[in-house]
Amino acid sequence: MKKLTGTFRSTQWDPYLLVAQIVAMQALLYVSLGTIMFVMDLFAEANHTLDHLFEYHEIHVTDIGGRLVIFAFVLNSLCGSGLLWFIVRRTKLCLDFSVTFHFIHLVVCWWYNSAFPSTISWWMLNAVCTALMCVCGEFLCLKTELREIPVGYSALNNKVDL
Repeated sequence: MKKLTGTFRSTQWDPYLLVAQIVAMQALLYVSLGTIMFVMDLFAEANHTLDHLFEYHEIHVTDIGGRLVIFAFVLNSLCGSGLLWFIVRRTKLCLDFSVTFHFIHLVVCWWYNSAFPSTISWWMLNAVCTALMCVCGEFLCLKTELREIPVGYSALNNKVDL
């Protein structure tokens, strides 16, 4: 018996696509964070180490190095919103991918430090970056999704040759 449902935005659960998107997002976000952090370390004349990416004690506002680390994470979340638009392209999945990236980052930081992140600045920064990445990614994806739907009088008069 044939289903009488439409096919607009019908999705089928594809675990390979989902895992590939998560891996791509994770890898590209860490590459962009590393690149941004490298540039920030040049400005601060600091050593280039993985501690800036994963050591939760590096996130503080007491000196220029800590503020540049915070700025790099915020800038990376904006890059992440662009990656959400480029890789995921679905508004309703932006929250899922934002939280997934930051959850995996939490696990990696926990492993790297051999201790659970306990500073309030680390938690606040990651919460703000998750929200910023999600909201900006949703904005970009929604703008693209709405652009693809022709609305208006001129769109109704255009004839499509099938």
